[in-house]
Amino acid sequence: MIVGDTAYSPHLRTGVVLTGSGTAGAYQAGVLRALAEAGVKVDVLAAHGAGVASALCGAVDGGASLWGPSGPWTDKRVRHAYRWRPALRTGGWGLLAAAALLLSPLLVLVFAAVVYGASVVAALVSWAGMSARLVEVYRRAIEILFNPPVLPTIMPRAVVLALGVILAVLVVAAVRAVRQERSRRQLRGAFWWRLVGAPLDATEPGTTMVDALWRLVRGASNEPRPAAAEIGRRYIDLLADNFGQPGFREVLVGVHDLDARRDLIGAALAPPARAAFEARRPDGEAREAEIVDLTGPTRSLVVDFLLGAQRLPLVSAPQPIQFPAEGFWRGERHFVCDRPELTLRLIEELVTVGVEQVIIVSPAAPPAVPHAMRARPIDLRARMGEVVRSIETSALEDARAVAARRFSTTFVVRPDHNPIGPFDLRGTYDESSDRQRSLAELMQQGYDDAYRQFIEPVVAAGERLATI
Repeated sequence: MIVGDTAYSPHLRTGVVLTGSGTAGAYQAGVLRALAEAGVKVDVLAAHGAGVASALCGAVDGGASLWGPSGPWTDKRVRHAYRWRPALRTGGWGLLAAAALLLSPLLVLVFAAVVYGASVVAALVSWAGMSARLVEVYRRAIEILFNPPVLPTIMPRAVVLALGVILAVLVVAAVRAVRQERSRRQLRGAFWWRLVGAPLDATEPGTTMVDALWRLVRGASNEPRPAAAEIGRRYIDLLADNFGQPGFREVLVGVHDLDARRDLIGAALAPPARAAFEARRPDGEAREAEIVDLTGPTRSLVVDFLLGAQRLPLVSAPQPIQFPAEGFWRGERHFVCDRPELTLRLIEELVTVGVEQVIIVSPAAPPAVPHAMRARPIDLRARMGEVVRSIETSALEDARAVAARRFSTTFVVRPDHNPIGPFDLRGTYDESSDRQRSLAELMQQGYDDAYRQFIEPVVAAGERLATI
């Protein structure tokens, strides 16, 4: 899809914007693979959400690690990403156990009805012995259950014990959440809201993505993974030492700062673009509050940006980020997460650093047309994913309209149909094709869409014209 007045030119400064959450990273990996195979020149990678991992890896000539057989999107750990928090899962199973104990008398009656029906059938077919044995089984079951101390004493205690275990698990989870935030800021509100917390656990895919980044940084060594700050410092050293080399690109990554109520843009740019990025605007103070030069003292925040980009507002707990004491925020600890509308901000930043043409990559299918509605999911996680994807679609339409006015040419690579929601890490059933769809297929779809929508009609066509 092309928006603009001129065709693609390899002589213009080119940016790629990776947008989308969760499974979007698999689609982006397929697109980046196609761009790499076709030799498309990319100067700047900009991303938010799942695309931050893709951008960071792609900026240090590590794109192949995203779509390769040992890449993060084929890692078994990713299948467990964005699961319900362990405390909520434990609490749910505990409530089911307590409900089963409370309903045990009713279950006995159901069992009695089944045994009675079986004994009647046995009597009708002249299985008198079998009928008598079934009746005896039922009689013994009744004696065991209703003879003290089983139902009258043990069952109530078991229910109280199950509820006590649930409460203990929730309290421990709340205390751990407070400790993991590493914040001593006073919490306002009733304690039970801390027990509830965010519904989804974003430990994965964050851990898998950090591992993928560390493998690129360490190279051929078998050095164990160090602390997050050290990974960030070594990553920036690798990138800054190779600016201008084949496979190495400048990078912009975005998260939303919940405490500052601002978008936070981290950048690792070559000197000319870095000067433009840091240049003061009329609202100079706001600019300093929202930009982070990752090639400076804040290089230790790279992994925090990566992890924060995997966190979605309300759905998962935000990521704490500790600013350096010498920066604008003077050592404060803030909490960051993704924001689907960050695509617009990234486009404005690309204009600032001199990008002239842009390729926007998104897993969000085009907006719906009449008579295109499908069955709505019932489970809560799928419904949350549906809301996130709907917001991403709307944000992409806004971003495309703005990009058309800001760049000489805008290209958009997106699927015509994508049934895999942001949280469908195990794949999903596609009603339109009546089959199961997987992340591997989504990655292949990104690869095919890049060729069909951009490389063959734009890049290849331009090369043919240039030879005539």
